[in-house]
Amino acid sequence: MLSFISTRFKRVLTAIKGMFLLIKTEASIQSHLLIFSFFIFLGFYVELDVNDWIKQIMIFGFIISIEAINTGIEKICDFIKPDYNKRIGFIKDISAGAVSFAVIASLIAIVLIYYPYLF
Repeated sequence: MLSFISTRFKRVLTAIKGMFLLIKTEASIQSHLLIFSFFIFLGFYVELDVNDWIKQIMIFGFIISIEAINTGIEKICDFIKPDYNKRIGFIKDISAGAVSFAVIASLIAIVLIYYPYLF
């Protein structure tokens, strides 16, 4: 049982390390976090209720998660084929498109959250 707990604890630490690596090295993650900071301050300013805070936090997690997956796909592609390759470019474009879908859906949700508070 102790080995099981120890292994799980190490995996959590590895995941946290990965989060900090993303924040430290990826400009796209950093820019998303900057935008999220604005919405956190705005949320306090307009006094979001608990349900809207939960929605906003889930939206932020959704975008960061998709962006992290996109980053992983791009890193794997670059590792497999460092030079330009049409098929690798297609894969990277699709991965970036997934982020765009997430951002567009999230922007719509954010507008729906903030509309009653601002208008």
